[in-house]
Amino acid sequence: MINYVWFGLIAIGVIVGALTGNIEAVTDAAISNARTGVDLSLGLIGTMALWLGIMKIAEDSGLIKSLAKALRFIMVPLFPDVPADHPAMGAMIMNMSANMLGLGNAATPLGLKAMTELQKLNPNKDTATNAMATFLAINTSSVTLIPASVIAIRVAANSANATEIIGPTIVATLASTIAAIIAVKLLQRLPMFQIKPESVVEVTSDQASLNE
Repeated sequence: MINYVWFGLIAIGVIVGALTGNIEAVTDAAISNARTGVDLSLGLIGTMALWLGIMKIAEDSGLIKSLAKALRFIMVPLFPDVPADHPAMGAMIMNMSANMLGLGNAATPLGLKAMTELQKLNPNKDTATNAMATFLAINTSSVTLIPASVIAIRVAANSANATEIIGPTIVATLASTIAAIIAVKLLQRLPMFQIKPESVVEVTSDQASLNE
C-alpha cells in the first residue's frame, strides 16, 4: 500500500511541475535530495555503530537482563495472558529496552521474535490476540529515553545542539504510550473486538484432530 502512496506523490509532483512549467525544478530537486539522502545515510553509520555497540555491551554485561527484571512488574499486568517465564515476555522486554534507547533497527528483530512467540500462544491463528494488540500499540508509541537515531540525523545535518530533543522526546513518547495502552485496553472490552469462545473451541478441536 505504501508503494502506491509514494508513487502517487511522485506522479502528482511531476504532473504539477509539467503543468506549471517547473519540470526542471522538479528534476533538480530530485537529484539534489537524492544526494542529500546519501550524505545523511553515510553520516548515520558512525553514530548508529556507536549506539549499537553500546547496546551489545549492555546485553553482554547483563544490563539488559537487569532492565528486563525491573520491567517485569509492569509487563505482567499488561500481558496477563502471557506466562511470566515465556520466551515472548523476554523478547518483548528486550524490544522495549531497545526502543527506549532509540535503537529502532536493533528493536525490529526482537519485535518479530516476540510476535512469533506470541503466535505460539494464540489458539486462533488467523486472529490477533489481546497480547499481540497490546504489544503492537506499545511498540508503535514506544517510550524513548535516548532518541539515538534522531540524534544521529541531527548530528549529520550539523545541528548546533543535537541532544536538545531528549527532554521533549521523553514527554511526547510517554504521553503517546499511555494513550496507546488506554486505547487498546478499552477497545479490548468491546464485544466486536473479542474472540468468540466457540471459534477458539473450534480451532482447538481442529488442532487436536491434526495432532492425532
